[in-house]
Amino acid sequence: MGWPPASAAAAAAILCLGLLASAWAASAAAAAHGPRALAAVQPQPTTHGGLGPRSRHHRHAYAAMMYMGTPRDYEFYVAVRVMMRSLAKLGADADRVLIASADVPSDWVRAMREEDGMRVVIVENLRNPYEGNLGGMNRRFKLTLNKLYAWSLVDYERVVMIDSDNIFLHNTDELFQCGQFCAVFINPCYFHTGLFVLQPSMEVFKSMLHDLEIGRDNSDGADQGFLVGCFPDLLDKPLFHPPENGTKLNGTYRLPLGYQMDASYYYLKLHWHVPCGPNSVITFPSAPWFKPWYWWSWPILPLGLSWHKQRWDDLGYAAEIPVVLIELLMYIAIIAITRLARPQMTKLCYNRRPEKQGALVQGLIKLAAILAMVAAYTIPFFIIPCTVHPIIGWSLYLFGVLAFSSAVINAFLLPPLAVLTAWLGMVGMLFVMAYPWYHDGIARILVVVAYAFCSAPFLWASLVRVIDSLQTMLERDPYFPRLSEPAQETEFSKLF
Repeated sequence: MGWPPASAAAAAAILCLGLLASAWAASAAAAAHGPRALAAVQPQPTTHGGLGPRSRHHRHAYAAMMYMGTPRDYEFYVAVRVMMRSLAKLGADADRVLIASADVPSDWVRAMREEDGMRVVIVENLRNPYEGNLGGMNRRFKLTLNKLYAWSLVDYERVVMIDSDNIFLHNTDELFQCGQFCAVFINPCYFHTGLFVLQPSMEVFKSMLHDLEIGRDNSDGADQGFLVGCFPDLLDKPLFHPPENGTKLNGTYRLPLGYQMDASYYYLKLHWHVPCGPNSVITFPSAPWFKPWYWWSWPILPLGLSWHKQRWDDLGYAAEIPVVLIELLMYIAIIAITRLARPQMTKLCYNRRPEKQGALVQGLIKLAAILAMVAAYTIPFFIIPCTVHPIIGWSLYLFGVLAFSSAVINAFLLPPLAVLTAWLGMVGMLFVMAYPWYHDGIARILVVVAYAFCSAPFLWASLVRVIDSLQTMLERDPYFPRLSEPAQETEFSKLF
């Protein structure tokens, strides 16, 4: 295309700097949040049910599990800590136990044991004979059968097994009065294993291991399908009502819906009101990318802010601070360098020979500009720590988009308002969704849809404006001199 070497070098340097800075921030985020290697530990088979020395006097326990090998290991580590600490703040009269696979990082285990007061049980991962039934989700659910280790906690009379994506609103110690197995039906046909009550028994545990060995039928290849097969008649069992005298029941029971409220119920009314039982525990079984701890879940899901408030009170955000500062400095550097290099970038865009600007070249330049705009809105999303506070996360995202968009605007000489129309639309959408005085979730959805409908013409007009601007730039007569050639004074060039 005949671009001047000096200008091309300047533009290449700017683009390389942006890419390197993005990769640097992403790698820093991974280093801060990714699981660190743990020396290989091969637990002896006899330790399957071992709890080690007992350092408590409780007869009951809340238990959760943690295993490695998914893309979201760190997120679930933070979620488990927040959930277990919330149980302590609610005055739970029970131990808090973590069933951890042997490859969980040692510093995570130490923090949960020493700082959070959990009892950590190290176990071998149970082999999943149904791995072929999991499809594309096998990395996420392959090791969920580790929940069966809850039956090996025979030091306790009752155990409440819980997933890390639960939010406890009230003390639920009355669950320890339930029978040998109790669970909630949030689906008309299958109970949910995000929370269930059990009576530990080595006999039951060994029977379940035998069922795994023979490959008994499993509807989903994970823990829920396996346990539904173990207790197929739970739907016909009576509903659990805790005895007032505090005695324990025997048998199997259905738990009221209020012990495992799907978060989707909340968004219909924007408050909790399940009349058939206590409104005690919220769960997030669907939409795995909208768990409450992700910064982008708020204000899309209002409960995210409540979860982060709880984390702020209990754990803080010390782990994310270095990555946040690195990103902030990176964005400031991009804006500063872009402004300083603008004269060179302007020459890069204008100094072309008309005979080399064919339709294919013009199309490629337009495509490059559109892809650069998409990248400007995409890159900041992926380099922000996933579990940072929503206010910080959205602020970093918007500032990052502004920084990358400024580079695109100056590189392709685009109209700033047209490029930033989507940015302004996002800011408005955040305010619309975060508005706290909606009567119910339906009204909120309708307002969001109306806002999106009204914004669509502006987004389309901005895209047309960007394309027109690119076309005008490409068709403009090249009367600007190259850096290595003397300027040619003409009457027509004075118009420019």
